Amino acid sequence: MNYKKSILTLHKILGLATGIVVFIVAVTGCCWVFKEEVESLSDGYKKVVPIHRPMLTATEAKTMAKTVFPDRAVHGTVFKKADDALEVIFYEREPEFYRSVFLNPYTGEIIEVEDHLSGFFAFILKGHMRLWLPKQLGEQVVGISVVLFVLILVSGFILWMPKKRQHLKQRLRFDWKATTRWKRKNFDLHSIIGFYVGSLSLILALTGLVMSYHWFQYGLYKTVGGQKEVTFSVPKNSSTNVVQNTDVLPIDKLVPLLKKSAPEADSFELHYPYDDTSSIYVEVSNSEGLYYNTDYRYFDRYTLQEIPSGTIYGKYTDTDAADKLLRMNYDIHIGAIGGIAGKIIAFLVSLLTASLPITGSLLWYGRRHKKKKKQATT
Repeated sequence: MNYKKSILTLHKILGLATGIVVFIVAVTGCCWVFKEEVESLSDGYKKVVPIHRPMLTATEAKTMAKTVFPDRAVHGTVFKKADDALEVIFYEREPEFYRSVFLNPYTGEIIEVEDHLSGFFAFILKGHMRLWLPKQLGEQVVGISVVLFVLILVSGFILWMPKKRQHLKQRLRFDWKATTRWKRKNFDLHSIIGFYVGSLSLILALTGLVMSYHWFQYGLYKTVGGQKEVTFSVPKNSSTNVVQNTDVLPIDKLVPLLKKSAPEADSFELHYPYDDTSSIYVEVSNSEGLYYNTDYRYFDRYTLQEIPSGTIYGKYTDTDAADKLLRMNYDIHIGAIGGIAGKIIAFLVSLLTASLPITGSLLWYGRRHKKKKKQATT
């Protein structure tokens, strides 16, 4: 049929144009899925022996970590359990600077300094997000390629559909014999694997687009009925400077209060106010390895009165179905939403997706070579 020939032409052109990008993004995605599990094998320095002594306050942790990077901006401090080190995070966007200083929470001793922009997984992330190209260029190339990959998946499903029902079985399973030629095997690898992983590859692609493009994120959120603001923002402080008649700053009282109100929380990431008018922002992680049910809470820097958020990034109990869907996006993208089984599925889907540009290119080469051979014999 003419329309199928047109779709095949489109499928081939888009596949050849984006094949290398899809392969790199898929392979690096495989590696990223188990980042936390791999890093946990060598992060013993993040554990300490608890002692009968008060933990460092937020201000003390910031002051001690600044001795390592005195000229850099402190983004926040992560407070965990009694046997966990404090993680003080330094982050600046331009020029990019991203380090963590781990402190003994009782003595302030510097245990380790971690560079988030170097090492294996930093290399993998740069490849996944921008192909190791300059940031603006690479991110656009990846984003456009993923949009085109969605079209490839849709066109591939149309091409996969057999003309007759009795041929359906051939499209669902491998039926190779000793006499089956490699071209037929390659066609089966491309079409059958493409069919089985196509829907899950589509989910990975769409969740990737949510993180790549705000317009796509906003459109998806509004399509499913979302009513709040999508862009993350820290609200302004609700009061003016208040003179404190105490030796303990309000910010240093906040984490102990939050630990009492949420004793089962995995961690509390406190972000210091970035100017005189901003409030204190705290991420309360309720599940290890998951992000969607994190509580984003904001407090007046002088009175510690909680400030409500008008965005989807507020308390998890205040979210509706549309908010939950968008907040689950990253956990869905890496498979963490399904636990270790979900991560294994995400790993396998990414790995098999990486095979599609290879088998597709071999199909194109085989047909092109065949045409040249016919022309040579005529």
